[in-house]
Amino acid sequence: MGKAKIKLDKELMVKVKRFADMAGYSSPEEFVTHCLEKEISKLEKSDSEEEIKKKLKGLGYIS
Repeated sequence: MGKAKIKLDKELMVKVKRFADMAGYSSPEEFVTHCLEKEISKLEKSDSEEEIKKKLKGLGYIS
């Protein structure tokens, strides 16, 4: 699978770099990939599209 680029605001990127380093990840990209995989895994366990939307709203990803 190819790689895609995602833009993050500067403040968030500073946090990503700091926490990736603290947690021992080899790169910020590895840390972000792991975080996204965990969140997607949680969403995949949901029973319905409505449940997924509800969770995404709760996380502030959609309104």
